[in-house]
Amino acid sequence: MTKLTRSQSIFVGSMLFGMLFGAGNLIFPVHMGQLAGSHFWPANWGFISTGVFMPVIALIAVGISGADSVQQLADRVHPVYSRIFTLLLYLTIGPCFALPRTASVSFQVGVAPFVSPENAALVMGIFTAVFMLLALLMALRPSRLVDYIGKFLNPAFLIFLSILVLVALLHPMGDFSRDVPQGAYAAAPYLTGFKEGYNTMDVLAVIAFAVVVIQSIRRFGVEDRVAMARDIFRVGLIVMALMTVIYTAITWLGAASMRQLAVAENGGIALAEIAQYYFGPLGVLLQAVIVTLACLKTAVGLVSSCSEAFAEAFPHSFGYTKYCFVMAGVSFLIANAGLTQIIRLAVPVLMFIYPLAIALIFSTYAAYFFRNDRRLYYWPAALTCLAALGDAVSVLPEGIRQSAPAGAILQVHSFLPLSEFGMAWVLPVVLGLVIALVLIRLTGTRPLSREN
Repeated sequence: MTKLTRSQSIFVGSMLFGMLFGAGNLIFPVHMGQLAGSHFWPANWGFISTGVFMPVIALIAVGISGADSVQQLADRVHPVYSRIFTLLLYLTIGPCFALPRTASVSFQVGVAPFVSPENAALVMGIFTAVFMLLALLMALRPSRLVDYIGKFLNPAFLIFLSILVLVALLHPMGDFSRDVPQGAYAAAPYLTGFKEGYNTMDVLAVIAFAVVVIQSIRRFGVEDRVAMARDIFRVGLIVMALMTVIYTAITWLGAASMRQLAVAENGGIALAEIAQYYFGPLGVLLQAVIVTLACLKTAVGLVSSCSEAFAEAFPHSFGYTKYCFVMAGVSFLIANAGLTQIIRLAVPVLMFIYPLAIALIFSTYAAYFFRNDRRLYYWPAALTCLAALGDAVSVLPEGIRQSAPAGAILQVHSFLPLSEFGMAWVLPVVLGLVIALVLIRLTGTRPLSREN
């Protein structure tokens, strides 16, 4: 039985880490560190719970499911549900939000400090065009993704980030153990960090990237399902180790900086100030390299995985290659058309789809032990839709929230435990699994057909 060698597992793990770890993964933990203060450790572990453990759990779930795509996995709920879920997921992490963000954040954090305001629009257009062209060229050869990301872009990113972290470790700004935590980090540091980890969107991304991982493993000759699941588990452990160490280091950077710096407006500013503190003007350049590499490797993975998904969902339209051009082209336009408004519009979609993804993950594990009974998929999905709808409505503009239908949804949503922490999905998922298990106990299992 063919399986990945140790070096192949490391390269695939490096590739997946590279696709997942973008600029947002740098910005959120460093700002959290500044706010957490002496509550650094519980906040850090809360962030890691949703930013590391949950994505790895999702990756392994796809591995043991035997599904070859997001759509095939979501088909176990219902074909109509699968089509809607898959399109929402890939549009959100692809051309409507996350993909254009990689280009615009790279420019704003890495290039804008060197550009005069009157030339910013022109330079941004040129920069985002070159950025998306590079991502497109690498995505057009999916068989080389392990080389492009796992062997080149990701090691380069880690080297530049390590320079900043090592210098900070050797010359720390100060001891944060007595710094007073701010905001919600004072009373509930773990749960606040837990909620902050949602911002990485890595649970959604890893479900999409799992397809790329599976294809990469197959290119090494692994076809057996058991071997595939085992190799995905090993890849997941590599990703978990890398992300845990790096998140902890970046959060520590933010916490330690409070002895010399004030709390920044966001993590991008905080990271820039830290880099400039240690390296002066060269620090701005170092940060530009770190952020651009982080975003580029994520963009390559997003172009590839989204194009693969749309080519499968619409087999009689474009092929993979043409969809790569579409993804890169649309993302270029959106990146230059006002990202702030796009982010505002995307947040409700994120809040809706995130609980559905979590429900699908837990259903996959439950179904693994109960012969893939379909009820273990559609009961949690049906109940979680209600919680997800409430999460989405809660972040809509105030005028919409004050309407009668929205008010009714929010009133029901407020009764769900942990809704204030973005975890309203917990009770619906558990209740859906319990209902399904009771029905299985009463009527016996109803395994999925082989094609599912």
